[in-house]
Parts: sequence; structure tokens; C-alpha cells
Amino acid sequence: MDDLFSHRLEEIYIVQSTPEHRQKYAQFFTPYKIAQFMAAWVLGGDREVQAILDPAVGLGVFIRAIREQLETSKISSEISSEISSEISQVNIKGYELDPQILAIAQRELNNLDQPPNIQLSIQLLGQDYLFHDWEYKYDGIIGNPPYFRFQDFPDRHLALQELSDRLGIKLSGFTNIYALFLLKSIHQLKENGRCAYIIPSEFLNSNYGKVVKQYLLDHGSLRYIIIFNFQEHIFDRAITTSSIFLFACDRQNPTIEFINITAVEDLDNLLQKINTYPNPQKPSTHKHLKAGIKWRSYYQETQTDKYQNLVDFSTYGKVSRGIATGANDYFLFSSKKIWELQIPHQYFLTIVGRASQVANSIFTQQDFEQLVINNKSVFILNAKDLENPQIKEYILWGESQGIHQKYLTSHRRPWYAIERRLPAPIWVSVFSRGGLKFIKNEAGVRNLTTFHCVYLNALGLANIDLLFAYLLTDVAKNIFADQRREYGGGLEKFEPNDLNHSKVINLEIISPSATIEILSYYQKYRNSLEDSQQSSEALDRLNSIFIDIL
Repeated sequence: MDDLFSHRLEEIYIVQSTPEHRQKYAQFFTPYKIAQFMAAWVLGGDREVQAILDPAVGLGVFIRAIREQLETSKISSEISSEISSEISQVNIKGYELDPQILAIAQRELNNLDQPPNIQLSIQLLGQDYLFHDWEYKYDGIIGNPPYFRFQDFPDRHLALQELSDRLGIKLSGFTNIYALFLLKSIHQLKENGRCAYIIPSEFLNSNYGKVVKQYLLDHGSLRYIIIFNFQEHIFDRAITTSSIFLFACDRQNPTIEFINITAVEDLDNLLQKINTYPNPQKPSTHKHLKAGIKWRSYYQETQTDKYQNLVDFSTYGKVSRGIATGANDYFLFSSKKIWELQIPHQYFLTIVGRASQVANSIFTQQDFEQLVINNKSVFILNAKDLENPQIKEYILWGESQGIHQKYLTSHRRPWYAIERRLPAPIWVSVFSRGGLKFIKNEAGVRNLTTFHCVYLNALGLANIDLLFAYLLTDVAKNIFADQRREYGGGLEKFEPNDLNHSKVINLEIISPSATIEILSYYQKYRNSLEDSQQSSEALDRLNSIFIDIL
């Protein structure tokens, strides 16, 4: 029985199940201590809780935590008042699509004892929550919905239409499935009902999250957002940062408080705080949030506010994503593969497809030639016509392998035509740890989506060395970080518009003497790369100069 009130059941399941099975159902298990905290919120307040929903049951960690909390709260209330023999009825309904884990949950939850003076009823349904149960309302809703990209959800178009019809909102096709669960659950709260969700915080700082945030603001029930700033992932294998969202569908002032915690143990102190709700909240409370901006500025200090001499990055150019082939193994060639298939070189363009192929911040023609010598796949098929018999044969072979039926290729006409992208003078990493990585593309080759393309306008091209010297510095990376998307474990991602909306130094305010000094240290840095000894001294000096100017 004690094992049910711990994370032991989940630990056993992870050992006995396959990673493929857990990945298929996007299963990430909430630590029991976090489930206890969330259950305390859902059952808290001076109100009667009779109907509770768990929209993604898994192994029933929230139901187990609720069962434990019901007994704890019942004993506490009886100690503080007259002991009552009145029996309360609590009904819990749960949904779960995985029949394997549902069978385990049903078996284990049947072993739960009835709490004192409470008749606890548990009903588990093997159905898709998104398409069922719309007619019911609940006193409490608690959940950890599936975490996977919307593209991997087979019924995504039906789900989007379902939410649109029911809630009157139009969601982006990039919306993660957990956001749909959240919106539906908020819709199903009774008056004075409470909800606790643990979900990734990425939607707070993404474009698709604007509609989701606006719905939460309009509903007026969001009270706390608890951001996990942990060194380790809350969920094994989940590349995401997690947050707890607490809702109360009451008539209190609709303010939202952001709380940062650095360890699970911080929840003990936080529990005392939420137990006093709706007492006055802290200065980190916000009444007038804007759905159209990244919410990171509400719970983290921004670097942009520290400096004055900044302009939009779009002042000097535009960031676009790299080339997406839809089938890299088919479209990318090494020199050996070209020779073996006897396809003329006129049908290829030069390209970099992996971050590991770029060692330094300046990518030269010599660097590219070394990749060719090492037989790396740095040529991309550019089948402008089918006049050559070898190219025609390769296209027909691709069709026999179903390459033309893949998602991206099936939307191109003809399917083997690659996206038109000119070589960008600067590349920038998509994913990174420890800050953005900018690369000056002196080899003049194209790039796949491992990098974004930075296309400079006339002003940017005229000052490319000065601009690139700035982009190399820590202060530049820190300012860009205000627009980052966090995926846990220090992993950061930047979409093109995140960078387009970022701030950079205003080059026009740099004096001629400072420009000369900057370019001098930039040349020292460049020379150090040629000698295979990156000069940290030159970078440090550049960073100091730019900080002084900012």
C-alpha cells in the first residue's frame, strides 16, 4: 500500500516497458512529491469537492496523491472541529489511451483503501479525452497531459477543429497537444473549481502560444505559474522545461503570480503559501499581462532592459531557416557517392548539413575542401532537369523507395526540387547550450536547417565585419537570450522570428576610433583561428568594448 503513495510504481513500469512503447504514447511520469503538491491545491479551499477529473491517467499518480490528501485533509478538519460521522462522496474520472498502462492503473488503484468517512469512486475510461466528456464540469481537474509535437498526433486536424467548434478559438497547427488538454480542462471547471496542470512552459514564449495565453487571460482563472529552474529534467528523456499552472475559477481578483523554484524541495514552503490563497499575492503578481509578447519578461530579468543603444536585428538583415529536404539521406551526396553514381557535378550545389561539420566561427573555403576530402555529405542534389540518364535513373529510384511520398517532398512540384536559398553570409545555430553560435560563411555554401540563414541588407553588408565582431561576444548572446525558447537541461532554441525581433547594438553610434579598435581585435581573433588557437583575449576585449558602447 505504501508503494502506491510514492514513485515506486512508475519506476517499476519504466524498467518493464520499452522506450518505444513509452514514446508512442508520449509517457512522462510526474514525481510523486509534485503530484502531492498539485493534489493539495485541487482539494484546497473552503469548498466541497465531489467531482474530480484526470484527463491523462497514466499509472494514476494524481489519483493516488488525491486519495492520500483526502485522508490527510479529513483528519485535519476533524481535529480542528467536531468529529463528524457524515460520509462524503468523491468521484474521480480518468482517461487513458494506452490499454497496457490503463490495465496496470486499474489493478493498482483497486488496491486503494477508502479514506475515513469518504466514499471514493474511481472510473477509468480507455478513450481520447479530447473528443469526449465535453458535457461535464468538475470541482477539481489535475493532469500531466501527453508531451509530443502536434505533427506526431494522428488526429491533429480533427482535434483542432474540435477545439475550434467548442471554444470558438483558432489554434496554430504548431500547437502542442498538451495545450489542447489544458484549454479543454479550463473550460470544464465548475464555479469555484480548481485545476492543476504540469506542462512545458515553452508555449509562454512561442508564437503559437499567443492564442493559448489569450484564452487563459480571458477565462480569468489562472492564479499561479510555477517555473522549474532545475539543473536536471523533471521528466526522464523529456527535453523540455516544466511548469505547474494553478487555476481557481472563483470571483477573486484575476491576478497571476509567477514563482521560480530551483528544487522539488521548494514545493514544501510553497505549499504553505498556496494554502493561504486568496491572501494578497507578492509583488511578482501581474494584472495586465499581454498575450502577444513572450512571458519570460514577467518571471526572468531581461538583458535588453540593461542597455540603451540597441536596435532591432532586422535593421541589418533578415533571418530565415535553412533548406529542408525532407529526406537528407537521399538528397545529400559525398564525393564518393557522386563518383559511384556518375551524376555530373552540374546537378549539385555545395552545402553544410551538420553543426559538427563547422568547428570555428569562421567557415572558410579550406574548411569546406577538407570536408570534401573527408568524404562528408556536403553536396545537395539540384535536379534542374532530367536530361541526363544518370539523374533520371536516380529520380526514378527515389520514387521506387517512396521518397516522393514523404511529407515535404509530397508538397513540392516537382517533388525532387529543393528549396531556393542563396548562400547566407552568416549562419546562426538553431539549438545551443551556453548561447547562440554565429558563423561567418566565407566559403559561400548553402546550409540545411541545422543553421538559420542571416541575409544582410546593404547596411549590414557594408558593416559585416563590425557586426560579426559584435555577434561573437557574450553580451550579444545574452541579449539574444531574451528571445530564446527553453527545452530543459540548458538547451535553447531560436526560431527565425525570435532572432528577427531581437535587439543588437546600433552600429551607427560607434565612433571611428572605436571601430578601428574593434576591427583590430576582430582581426587578431581571426588570425588566431587560422593558427588553430582561438584567442579568448581578443574576444574578452571585444566584449568589454561593446559593453562600454551599449
